[in-house]
This record gives sequence, structure tokens and C-alpha cells, in this order.
Amino acid sequence: MLWPSRPKLRLLLAFLSFLLLLLSPSTLAVTHSPPVSYTNTLIPQRADPHISKHTDGYYYFTATVPAYDSIIIRRSPTIQGLSSASETTIWRRKSSGIGSNQVWAPELHYIDGKWYIYVALGVANEWRIRAFVLEGVGANPQTATWTEKGLVNTDWDTFSLDAHQFQVNGTRYLVWAQQEPTRTDENSSLLLAKLLNPWTIQRPATVISRPLLSWERVGYKVNEGPATLQKNGKILLTYSASATDSNYCMGLLTASVGAHLLNPASWSKSPAPVFQSNSFTQQYGPGHNSFTVSEDNLSDILVFHDRGYPNITGDPLNDPNRRTRVQKVYWRADGTPDLGIPVPDGVTPVRLRSFSSSPEVYIRYYTGTSPSGSAATLADQLFRIVTPGLAGGNTVSLESASRLGLYLRRSGTQVRFDAGSSSSSASFKSEASWMRKEGLADAAKGVSFEAAGVSDGQYLRLTGSEGGLVVAAVGGDSTQKGQATFYLE
Repeated sequence: MLWPSRPKLRLLLAFLSFLLLLLSPSTLAVTHSPPVSYTNTLIPQRADPHISKHTDGYYYFTATVPAYDSIIIRRSPTIQGLSSASETTIWRRKSSGIGSNQVWAPELHYIDGKWYIYVALGVANEWRIRAFVLEGVGANPQTATWTEKGLVNTDWDTFSLDAHQFQVNGTRYLVWAQQEPTRTDENSSLLLAKLLNPWTIQRPATVISRPLLSWERVGYKVNEGPATLQKNGKILLTYSASATDSNYCMGLLTASVGAHLLNPASWSKSPAPVFQSNSFTQQYGPGHNSFTVSEDNLSDILVFHDRGYPNITGDPLNDPNRRTRVQKVYWRADGTPDLGIPVPDGVTPVRLRSFSSSPEVYIRYYTGTSPSGSAATLADQLFRIVTPGLAGGNTVSLESASRLGLYLRRSGTQVRFDAGSSSSSASFKSEASWMRKEGLADAAKGVSFEAAGVSDGQYLRLTGSEGGLVVAAVGGDSTQKGQATFYLE
């Protein structure tokens, strides 16, 4: 933290924060974690969602409501439980002055024993939106006593919103979106400053990102909605760009935890969006995200909003149907995040890693009866385990999450991905259904899939380094058992 005045105390806090960062499960360079199971949409008509897991074991949720007139909080011991948790309104729009118009994008943070909400507030009959801070005292933010700490005073009196605080090596920072007075043709850039206390920045601030790339300038020229995740020695700062319709998408800034963060050169920007609309999964305009952690603390979870349709009549801000969604963050071997695609409605998908392959190989979608040799994307590797399977009973089916309606189907000893449904023929349903078994090579942690309706023990096996699949018997051979065993992630 920046605000302790004694140098020794600041050094001690910095050391302790760095030690906690090293020990925290969410910062370790681990690429594998168990699957998560959530059902999307998590919460309808809640935009700019922010979910945090507190030390009391509860998840706290806040977001923008369609009327733009209040700040709400939900509380649940599980992420899925937030979908039906009761809402408490802790602040309402005023009759005049600051806070008498827009109430946008609240974020809830716990800092030094108190709760803080960063929120963008407008003024009635004016286009005047600024970042504002509330302070809450109490164990539960739903029942805390809230007071207004006021505006975040920045270098300029211009449009500003989406304040987000984070801590690195004992120093707290605030990052937010604001229009630069010398760049009035653009809507907002991202600025960064140290915090003197939770509502006061150390000025001047530093511009760390501007909407200069083509995908950041569709409809509006925007960088906004920053959120941070620290892992593998890096600060990963996601942000949203372009208009709040189907063009809305997410970019990524990256810096080392040991870098001078107020130097713009410390940050590198992704040249392309890292998360965007997907017509196959029917998810449009994903963005304004936050990050939280799974119930077992082993997986990072992406929290965001989107819509289920691409076309909007009129101003997108007047469309109430941005909704809160969650899905797992996957990690590449080099320690960088892979957000993949916004997954389809329903239960979150998994990927299936081969027990026996090194380097790692996953079951992947492909056309025909074998992979073409092209590199598989995360989207290709995501599958929904449909229960019961198309054949019913105790079976399961594996449906591509990136190409809905295409199922993994045996064709003799080969495997294809073919379109199927509840109205498919009985033979198709049988060929696209499997019996889920304990892993033949690892009964404790792995899974195997035995072909349904086949009497001689035929199993799904992954062979080779490209993800090719076959259906074949498995004897006592350890290699064959390994090919027929998978880990769910």
C-alpha cells in the first residue's frame, strides 16, 4: 500500500504482499486445474459484472442495472448461487447533483478492513460522468454503513469511468477510463496512478493505452472497463473496446510485476482482440469483465457480460439485455492466458487432455476422420459432456462447444464430428453416445469413454500428436490404456 507513512512499515508491507503473491494458488505457474461447472447465463440483465471472493468464503456480486439508478449487491457461498441470491440495494440515484443521472459499472473492493465501491455517476440533464467512491464499514457489504468519499479527482475534469484498484508489491494503483482533453475525437483512454488512499490518486496520472487499433474504434473509439489478474510474474490487464454492441470486444495489456508500471513502455498491448463475438456460440459483444477464482481456488474465472443476439435497434445502452456470464480461464504453457471464445448457453464446457501424450494433446474438433495438421485452438478443444447422451440412459455424448450440434461419433474404428439431435436416428444416437468410466490408466483422476451399444469393449482412444481419434479395444497394454484415458480440465 502507498499510504503508510513510515518507510520501514512500507518495506514490510511490500515484502509481505510479495510473499503472499508467491504463495497464492492463483499466481502459480500451473496450466492444469480441474473443470468448473456453471450454467450460463448466470444473471440476466446485469451488465459490467464484478464478482469477488472474500476472506469470509462468500462471493460478492455487483453490476450495472438496466435503469442505471442504483447499486446492488448479491452474496453467495458459490458462484452459481449468485444467480438466485437476493439483491440488496445499498445506494440509489439522487434527485440532483452528482449521482442524479447515470449509475454505471460499480466495483466492490475490500481494502484495509473497509469496503469500497468505485462507480461512475452522472448528473441530471448533463453529459457529465465521473468516477466516484463509496466507503462501507461492516463485515457484510450488504448490511454495511455506507458513506460517500466523493469524486476521484484526476488531472482533467473530463468524462471518466470504470475505476479499478489493484495492488502490486505493496503499492496500490487505480486504473480507469477517461477522455483526454487533447484527443476529443476519441472517447476514452486508460490511465494509471498510485493511490494515496482508496479515493485519492497521486497525480499526475499516466496514459497506458489509447484506442489506436482498428478493432478499438468501431462505432466509438474506446478503451474502458479495465480489470487485472496477476499470475506467472505478470500483470494481465484486460480492457474493452469499441461500441457496446456486437463490436464490443476485449484487449489485453501485459507488464512484469517488477516493472515500473507508471512508465507506458512497461506495458505491451495485444495486436488483436483476445475475446470477441462468436456467431457459432451465439454470443455477441462480450466485455467489461472482472476476474474471480473457483470455489476450490484452483481455477481463474472470467466474469463478463454479453448479449444473445447481434442486432440492436437504437442506442445499445437502451437495450437492457446485457447479461452476466462466467467461464474458466485457461493457461498456455508460456504462462499467458487463453480466454478462448464466449462459450454457449448452458453448462460450461471442458477440455479433455490425453493421459499418455507428451507434449500435451487434447481431444479436438476436426473435419473428416482425422485432424488436418493445423494447430488446434482452445475453441477446438472445448466440449460439452451431455448427460444423458443422445442414446439416453447412463450414456453421455461429447458435443463441440464451438460448433453446437456437432457430436463426436464413431464410424467403424474411426471418429467423426457429425450433426445430430434428439430427432436423429437410433443408430446415430448410439454411435454418438458413450459410457463414462473410470480412467483405465488412472482410475482416481482420469476418465475413459466406452462405446455405447458395443459388446466387445471398444474405447475412445487418442493416438499421435495431432489429436487423431480411433475406437478400438483396449487390452492389458499400458500404452493402449493411456491412449484411452483423459483428464478433464
